[in-house]
Amino acid sequence: MATQTLAERSETLAPTGLTPLLATDELMAHYGVSNWTVNDWLKKGCPVERLPGGRRRFNLAHVKAWLELHAETAAETSAERSRKAVAGRS
Repeated sequence: MATQTLAERSETLAPTGLTPLLATDELMAHYGVSNWTVNDWLKKGCPVERLPGGRRRFNLAHVKAWLELHAETAAETSAERSRKAVAGRS
């Protein structure tokens, strides 16, 4: 079975009213972030669907909406971490 892109999966599921859920690595690739960043988002309340066995899946629309609400806080946190890292090197 060939791997489908997110757009293809969305198109396939559209008639059912369902949306595809992304695995952590797919969310990381979509936003170009690390696993550390995704875990940080989760600690701050990023929406996630828990599956049996502890696996996580993300609804991209829900994550996007959450990020838009928390963009200012995320930018401040990132800048603060960068300042601390630079200060720690001195």
